[in-house]
Amino acid sequence: MGVTCVCQVPVTEGKSVQQTVDILHRKLEQLGAVKQGSFCVDCETYTATGNASGQPSKLLYVMHNSETPLSCLAMFEGGPFLIADANFDVLMVKLKSHFQNAKGHKVECRGSRYRYCDFLIKVGTVTMSSSARGISVEVEYCPCVVPGDCWNLIKEFMQSFLGTNVPELPSVFAAKPEGLFAPADCVDTMTQYQELFNKLRKLQIQGSNVR
Repeated sequence: MGVTCVCQVPVTEGKSVQQTVDILHRKLEQLGAVKQGSFCVDCETYTATGNASGQPSKLLYVMHNSETPLSCLAMFEGGPFLIADANFDVLMVKLKSHFQNAKGHKVECRGSRYRYCDFLIKVGTVTMSSSARGISVEVEYCPCVVPGDCWNLIKEFMQSFLGTNVPELPSVFAAKPEGLFAPADCVDTMTQYQELFNKLRKLQIQGSNVR
C-alpha cells in the first residue's frame, strides 16, 4: 500500500452526479488509464446505549473496503481504532445492548478502479439512503509510503484530470511527525473516507433543515 489521497469532487454545473462521474472516466481514459474492475467502501454508524461517566457518547464507525476484504476497521469518533476480522459485524450484533446501529446512517461509496503507471485511481459515487450524495476520488501512489516524499507528484497527477479541484495535503498526513519515518497505511485512507462521509452527511442534514 502506498500513499493515498481521498477527496470530494463537486458535481459539474448543469450535470448530474452520474454525468460528472462519466466525464472523470473519460478524462482518465484519455490520459491512458486502464479500467481494472470496481471497488466499494462502506460505513455503519453505532451509538453507545449507556454511558456511566456522564460524558457525551462517542460514535463508533465500522468500515469495510473491498481492497482489504478479510478485515474491517472499527473507529471511534476522534480515536482510537481497531483493525478486526471481516466478521466483526457479527460481534456488533451480539453487543447490541451496548451499541445501537444508527438506522439510516449507512454510507456507501461504489465506483470504478483505474490503473495509470504507478497510480491507482478510484472514482466513486457516495450514497446515503439509496440516494447519490456526492462524488469521491481516491488516488494512490503505489511505490512510496512516506507522504512528504511524494505529495507534490500526487498533486500534479491529480491536476491532470481534476483541474482546480485538487485538495491540499490531507490532515491525516499533516498530523504525522516531521523528520521521522511515519509511513501511510490503510487507516489513513479510511480516516479520509470517514471525514468525507461526515462532511456529506452534515450537508444532507443542513439541506433537510432548510427545506
